[in-house]
Amino acid sequence: MKKILGRVLIVLPAVAIQVFWFILILGGLGSIRRFLGDWLVTVVNVIFEVIAFLIVLYIISKRDESAYRLLWTIVVILFPILGSILYLVLGNKKTGRRLDAKIRRAAADLGRNEFYIENNAINEVYNEDPRLMQSVSFLCENAKFPMLHNESVKYYPFGELCFKDMCEDLKKAQSYIYMEYFILQRGVFLDTLTDIMAKKVEEGVDVRIIYDDLGSIGTYSIKDVKELRAKGIKIAPFNPFLFIRTQLNNRTHRKMMIIDGEIAYSGGINVADEYINEIHPFGVWKDLGFRMTGKAVESYRFMFMEFWNSLELEEKIVPKPIPAPNERKLVATPDTTDGYIIPYYDSPERDDHSSNLMYVELLSQAKDYVWFFTPYLMLGDALFDAFIFAAKRGVDVRLITPGISDSKFVHRISRGYYPDLLKAGVKIYEYTPGFVHAKAFVVDDKIAGVGTVNLDYRSLFLHYECNSMFYKSSMINEVKSDFLKTQEECELKTVESMTFGKFHRLIDGILRVFAPLM
Repeated sequence: MKKILGRVLIVLPAVAIQVFWFILILGGLGSIRRFLGDWLVTVVNVIFEVIAFLIVLYIISKRDESAYRLLWTIVVILFPILGSILYLVLGNKKTGRRLDAKIRRAAADLGRNEFYIENNAINEVYNEDPRLMQSVSFLCENAKFPMLHNESVKYYPFGELCFKDMCEDLKKAQSYIYMEYFILQRGVFLDTLTDIMAKKVEEGVDVRIIYDDLGSIGTYSIKDVKELRAKGIKIAPFNPFLFIRTQLNNRTHRKMMIIDGEIAYSGGINVADEYINEIHPFGVWKDLGFRMTGKAVESYRFMFMEFWNSLELEEKIVPKPIPAPNERKLVATPDTTDGYIIPYYDSPERDDHSSNLMYVELLSQAKDYVWFFTPYLMLGDALFDAFIFAAKRGVDVRLITPGISDSKFVHRISRGYYPDLLKAGVKIYEYTPGFVHAKAFVVDDKIAGVGTVNLDYRSLFLHYECNSMFYKSSMINEVKSDFLKTQEECELKTVESMTFGKFHRLIDGILRVFAPLM
């Protein structure tokens, strides 16, 4: 709670200055105004207005989502002092360059670009669907992660199923365990993993954990960190926010576990008890995950190592080569592979935002269907239009969203997007047993994806996210089957059910303007 209050208090000086200035220029605080003189108040006010005007010009000129530019333009015009300060601290994406530079230096030192060049298998399938492979090739080049042969993958339609296998694999670890999660919270899930990892540390296993400082702000404390370190577990927050830090928005929303370079877990599951349905704050918690083996594990190992080595800690990771197939300890090498996989992560510092562009591309190329799981629905203009245009040209476009949300306010904003989508022919299903936290898609029986990317502005433009796309893999049928099974427990929304009065639509319009901040 102290950390939460500390972050709230950060913006209070700017709010106080803006309120004070409004009162002053409107004729209040007469004694102060007489002391300063009308001419000085006027000059200072003009200076504030000029600064605000220049910031607005800068915002408008940027290559960015129009909704994001519109939001900050309104804030800066209405509140020149407060808006300018907040934009410089929170809204200006360039402020995260120092953080991103550290990550890129770590990637270069670890040799990730060489890994990308030497292992990219896209030419093997390029001629099968040149248009789709153009998009996949751009994704690989933009993110600098290769398309790889998928050795094996196991799909989990609920977090508790994933949790069980995680525990068994952790017990077999012999060299290292790497974990990175947006949220850590004490409970059955985390405490069970911690007990296993503490025993592995005693056996000489290198255990490291990254958690997001802001994501775990109300769930994980310094006391908890000290307890893990006392057990020999190396743990560090990503992008800690102790004072005013310019990269406040750039969180790691990624979720991954890597064991000995042989097994990797990822998906939408955080390490907290609601994700494995030990507790039910919002009904049944529907989340997805997967377990993979093979060369693709190396991509996740790079993801973790880059972030860890960028944290400027004393104990950096010196990479070891991934074991050859005949040297595997934890898993057997299959005789055949299961299609292809592209593991990658999004960076808010890229001019071309990988997942957002890929989703637009998939919607524009789809011929039969495009289905998405998402807990939040706050779309930028390009992706919003892509959903509408795909549905209007006859593609079966479906969304599964929560019937019970973890945030009523965010759920209200998400529902504000429903009417236009429904009118265009998009089918929206709300999961009635509880909260859908899953982030996945499947397209035309050709390609599917599971990861951490929500269909909202923060995931698509502001956070570090990780995703895996599967081509010609059994994962496509797994995601499709789970979607259809989940759909049976959903309520289909209709245009009539989501038609409201003018005042309701006005509120929804106002809320949509502020969607990029949610």
